[in-house]
Amino acid sequence: MDSSFDLTRARRETRYCEEMIHFNNAGAALMPAPVADALHAYLQKEERYGGYETADAEQAALARFYAAAAELLNCTPDEIAFAESATRAWDMAFYSFRFKPGDKILTSIPEYGSNIIAYLQQVRRTGAELVYIPNDEYGQIDVRALENQIDARVKLIAISHIPTGGGLVNPAAAVGRAANSAGIPFLLDACQSMGQLPLDVAEIGCDLLSGTGRKYLRGPRGTGVLYVRRSFIRQLEPPFLDQRSATLIAPDAFEIRSDARRFENWEQYMAGKAALGVAIDYAVSYGIAAIQARVYGLADSLRARLNDMTGVTVADEGREKCGIVTFTTAQLPADVIKRQLKAHGINVSVSDGSGTFVSFQERGITALVRASVHYYNTEEEIDRFIEILASILDATL
Repeated sequence: MDSSFDLTRARRETRYCEEMIHFNNAGAALMPAPVADALHAYLQKEERYGGYETADAEQAALARFYAAAAELLNCTPDEIAFAESATRAWDMAFYSFRFKPGDKILTSIPEYGSNIIAYLQQVRRTGAELVYIPNDEYGQIDVRALENQIDARVKLIAISHIPTGGGLVNPAAAVGRAANSAGIPFLLDACQSMGQLPLDVAEIGCDLLSGTGRKYLRGPRGTGVLYVRRSFIRQLEPPFLDQRSATLIAPDAFEIRSDARRFENWEQYMAGKAALGVAIDYAVSYGIAAIQARVYGLADSLRARLNDMTGVTVADEGREKCGIVTFTTAQLPADVIKRQLKAHGINVSVSDGSGTFVSFQERGITALVRASVHYYNTEEEIDRFIEILASILDATL
């Protein structure tokens, strides 16, 4: 593992990391002090001066969100929209497509459950068809199978970059090349990858990308990012509009704005928006590639230690594996493991299939323990995690 990463700074600026072992970063990471301070300061200004007045005074901080997100994704600020969550960002993009009977939507088997619900709702409404592309031998989307499914009926390719219920990283750039070659729009759900690994929308080839603030960017909850390629913006009319996204120009006419903010609401979580800009800048200060190397290294170490434990089965798929580590034990169900780890000051989560329902059904899985690491975690925390987990499992003998 790269010893040059500034772990001392990361731990010092994560105020409460010594009080617990937080391995639930794929749920919500601990905010670093500069981000939490920015959030609290903004809220205190709202308390003192009023919400509208604070927004007027904090225009530079609010505008910084767009510039920071654009730098993170290698795009321009006018291609960025703020949303109250990654799900809402994704919804605003997906529900802008107008499907007809016979149209096809291509997705992957480990797709996020909320996305699948949206696909199926539109299938029911419009007569379109949802097609699941099979996995390859690594458990990730089979790009060749995807290419073989592409025909004139395909109107959208949409996948999750990193599925919520496992450690795999789907080959997004290869999917982008297939989509671009066929002239098909490509929507990438980057909820788990934003802040964990470099995302260059030009290199990936996606037309739309959604992400969250609360996970690997270490921003506040209630914040999300939507990227829409400039050449694609005018092709999509958002599913609903207000005075942020459009302008009333006559009693019977309106104009939709020409930038990505046509996908925004007028009312926003302004404190969260400002703090998310700080969170993005904070992540970039370490270097996203350095964060990826640190997170991947910790996760590889955790997987190796788990693989050595009797009765433990690591469930991660994919040729490339990220900071999400999932496993089952022969001794105890996942929810009991989570509860007992919590009693020892260790945070994990349980993937029960709702997030990756189709994949779990295909694999015969009902629930997994999900331990997701971040760069401020340590090898000593992994040692402690393994020690406590072993004691919990030994107690069942």
